[in-house]
Amino acid sequence: MKDQVLAFFTELPLFSQLPQKELLTVVEAVAVKSFSQGEVLFTQGRSKIDGIYILKSGEIELYYARDGLKTQRDTLGRGEIFGGIAVLMNAGISVRTALAAKESCCYVIPVELFLKLCRSHDFFQNAFVDAFARRMLDQPYASMVASSQACHFLAGVTPFSFLPTAELVRIAAELTMEFHPRNTTLFTQGVSVIESLYIIHHGAAERYFREEERETAGKLMGEGDIFGGISMLINDSIAIRSFKTVEDTHFYVWPKSRFLELCKANEHFLAFFTDTFGKRMLDRSYASIVAKAIQPGEGGLEFFNQPISAIAQKRLVACSGQTSIQSAAEIMSRKRSGSVLIQSADGAFVGIVTDHDLRNKVIAGGVDIHQPVERIMSSPLRTVAAQGLVFEAVMAMMQGKVKHLGVTDGEGVITGIVTNKDILTAQGQSPLFLIREISMADSVDGLKRQHQLLPGIVHNLISNGAKAANLNRLITTVSDAILHKIVTLALGKHGEPPCPFAFMVMGSEGRKEQTLKTDQDNAIIYEDRGKAEQEIAQAYFLGLGKTICTWLDEVGYDYCKGGIMAQNPEWCQPLSVWKDYFSSWIRAGEPEDLLSSAIFFDFRCAYGNAELVNKLHVFLKKSLIEWPFFLQYMAVNAQRFKPPIGFFRNFIVESKGEHRDSFDIKKTMVPIVDFARIQALQHGLTETNTLERLHRLFFDQVLRPDIYHELEQAYSFLMQQRFARQVQAVINEKTEPDNYINPQKLTRIEQTMLKEIFARIDTLQKEISFGLPGGV
Repeated sequence: MKDQVLAFFTELPLFSQLPQKELLTVVEAVAVKSFSQGEVLFTQGRSKIDGIYILKSGEIELYYARDGLKTQRDTLGRGEIFGGIAVLMNAGISVRTALAAKESCCYVIPVELFLKLCRSHDFFQNAFVDAFARRMLDQPYASMVASSQACHFLAGVTPFSFLPTAELVRIAAELTMEFHPRNTTLFTQGVSVIESLYIIHHGAAERYFREEERETAGKLMGEGDIFGGISMLINDSIAIRSFKTVEDTHFYVWPKSRFLELCKANEHFLAFFTDTFGKRMLDRSYASIVAKAIQPGEGGLEFFNQPISAIAQKRLVACSGQTSIQSAAEIMSRKRSGSVLIQSADGAFVGIVTDHDLRNKVIAGGVDIHQPVERIMSSPLRTVAAQGLVFEAVMAMMQGKVKHLGVTDGEGVITGIVTNKDILTAQGQSPLFLIREISMADSVDGLKRQHQLLPGIVHNLISNGAKAANLNRLITTVSDAILHKIVTLALGKHGEPPCPFAFMVMGSEGRKEQTLKTDQDNAIIYEDRGKAEQEIAQAYFLGLGKTICTWLDEVGYDYCKGGIMAQNPEWCQPLSVWKDYFSSWIRAGEPEDLLSSAIFFDFRCAYGNAELVNKLHVFLKKSLIEWPFFLQYMAVNAQRFKPPIGFFRNFIVESKGEHRDSFDIKKTMVPIVDFARIQALQHGLTETNTLERLHRLFFDQVLRPDIYHELEQAYSFLMQQRFARQVQAVINEKTEPDNYINPQKLTRIEQTMLKEIFARIDTLQKEISFGLPGGV
């Protein structure tokens, strides 16, 4: 047998030039492989050459397939070699397809031995190099080799690696190569139009965001990384991120038209880009920038998203704290200013005196005008960062019930003042107007008219990219202001209360997470009295509760269907009874017993004696320590809800009824709310707001950073979608707001984000043991 092989190789001109010893080594190493007619040995651009094939008998056809046609055809006969050029010049990937035209037999030399012979003998290697050079002079062959190399390259790049060979071959033939030197900016965020998909072949580049003259969220990209797909799919080909080379870089470039055609025809190929986008959208900075890029403002309230520095007064009017009140007033008059900042001995601003202070504290209060002005100043001075949004200043004024804010620079130094008049003058349709009108209202009808303005304000804020958390703050602030006014009016009707009391709010209002669709969840807690006084107090507060709940309903806050309202005798009780309630809930025997009571664990004082509510919080914290099983029961309930996503990532929607083809987005938020509540109760936190609870848990190192950020961003996106749906119902459909979303009416981005979030929620429910110590 060896003699026959030796005789065969001795007849071949190339091998006959080898020294006898090396030729014998070849003979010892060869293997014999046979192929039936029609059998494919190697596929162009895909197959890795496992050896050098020398045809002993039969016939091998070589060809390059494109669009169903065979080009660059050759036929190998006895003694001809296949595979050497591919190993030396094409990274071992077959340039053409090799098919047995007849039943064939080949001698196969191992690749390692072939390469050793090439290194040892120039003539041996040159035989293949020269053959390759001659063929590359032929343009069709050169194009074929380039396409083959591209095909092999794409075969290792996701998502191209999942495509059929025929599809890869077609794509490879459509690619062109581009070179860009280092530090070349190819695309600029929000400006450049992207007309091709860019795949890094060799080199490195960086994609990044620019926000407020700062580059953020940059990522270094290398061989096989792709740029441009998301922008072409969801942003009208406008670059969502900037893109520049950091090294001399070669790119494969694929035309936009072909990319979009394949995305349309291949759902799995498309899903790679949209799913990747969904994962990146969970990054806070990326989500914020993309929201601005794909949701341009309508011009109505862009004002609220500009920096405070744009409207702040740069001229500071100040005086020493020892300056007399009269002199301070003269300074304000001379400078035509409605306020004066008060400075300490070291020059620091420690307070402020306004026109309002002069009227109420000096004139009405009878304070001697020769007294030091620091006696009537408001201190400390509330401040806001110059680069903060105007909306943040509005919320600070509304929640702090102030009309002046100091504006600070990056080092915390006060450099200006912004007032409510500055904001009201600059923008007519302002939440400040709403709060002002609510405070001045003297009837339920007046409050109702102001409440009806809220959807329009929220609509404009959403259109201009306002964050869901800020919208919650706004609506809660408005609701609190309306409630405060209603309780004040009700007390005027019923007279002085017989004992201290507090009006509590629970549920979404207790968490400060109200939306445009929120019913009443409230209660009254009052101080314990003797039996006779108790009966008087109960009758009084039930009447008060009835009036408050009735007026809230008239304004637009629906009655609670479950009857959890202060007008219900069960929820209008002294502190001792409320303690008994919580004791019974905490010691409930089964998880089902807690389903209806969970709402009570998100309570806060909305009006009245906050100390009563604080005492209840202290009692709750102590009781949870004594009865930890309660948290385990809550954990069971928290895992009852399953996100509306099927096994094949399809949305699960209502099949009939008023909300057919839709799902309740409010319910999708329940697992996150439950998780935050349970963890807050377990760790004795006083916060009731879900995002505040999550942040505190993260700050206290209870939550890992990755879990915290996923929960925070998922919750915010769901809340944003909930707001958008409710505004659409009120403004566009002229109906009552609801929480039902039809996924078919969402954009591809929104669908992708929801699917990604639902998958994350499902995973978190499986991974996180909600109520158990060490479970996170």
